[in-house]
Amino acid sequence: MTSGGDLNRWVQDALSDISKTANLEELKIVRIAHAGDKSPVALASRSLGGLPNDERANMGKLIGTARAQISDSLEKQRVILEAERDARLLREEVVDVTLPSARGHQGGLHPISILKNEISDYFIAQGYGVAEGPELEAEWLNFDALNMPEDHPARSMQDTFFVEPLAARLVLRTHTSPVQIRTMLENDPPIYVICPGRTFRADELDATHTPVFHQVEGLVVDRGITMAHLKGTLDLFAREMFGSEALTRLRPSFFPFTEPSAEVDVFFNGRWIEWGGCGMVNPRVLVACGVDVNEFSGFAFGMGLERTLMVRHGISDMHDIVEGDIRFSRAFGVGI
Repeated sequence: MTSGGDLNRWVQDALSDISKTANLEELKIVRIAHAGDKSPVALASRSLGGLPNDERANMGKLIGTARAQISDSLEKQRVILEAERDARLLREEVVDVTLPSARGHQGGLHPISILKNEISDYFIAQGYGVAEGPELEAEWLNFDALNMPEDHPARSMQDTFFVEPLAARLVLRTHTSPVQIRTMLENDPPIYVICPGRTFRADELDATHTPVFHQVEGLVVDRGITMAHLKGTLDLFAREMFGSEALTRLRPSFFPFTEPSAEVDVFFNGRWIEWGGCGMVNPRVLVACGVDVNEFSGFAFGMGLERTLMVRHGISDMHDIVEGDIRFSRAFGVGI
């Protein structure tokens, strides 16, 4: 049976343990030991029902007093320990506002975007405009207007993403040439534009190919335009991209939308590398766009931005460009 002496001893033990706590975690343990459901005072309180009525009232008052003493001591120690914790945190987390801040970059442009902007700035400085168009394009603009007949291999389902319903005759553009067609339909010569943008072809992603890639195409339509103007433009463009020692050469080729046509090679790092395609705009294309071929002629060229980036920076795997690893982007100083 619990006595007054037991209660006094329990209270003194509790007060002693409470006073020795150094932090809130220790206080929590002491609270459970001396004021929890299994503490001596709590157990004594539950045993009151077995006492006679006259003893129950007196013992109940003693237990209530003991519990109040312990609770009051716990609360006072909690206030003290919380104040000590807050003061310690203020000391440990103090910030010297006079120190210079460490500015961190929140993001940056992908190397392809940087290259696109670099090319755009260069041609704008040469007096060109920058034209853009939709990525979901009419089949007529993507093929027919560019002198590609119905049986041309590029129009097969294997190379082009056709959009359902097929009767709508819509495709994901396979090049940015439709932007050239739109430009000629909407503007009278002289025309000097470049057309950068994203294009789509049904290729597997591997070291040198990707189904989604970027191009920049150039178009000039004016009086007296010749292959000599095209070659001079490509020479200057190559030097801008690859350095003052870069050279270009043209190899005869075939494209439905240019005649004559050529592949463009660039001499860089001691070897010739295929860079893109070019040629004089086919008169059929000019006629389809309402340009008087008796008065105007033009040239066009096109290069892949991924190809240009890989050649210029010695990148051997397309995966590095498209997979979004910021370690690749950081090498270009984009500040991620």
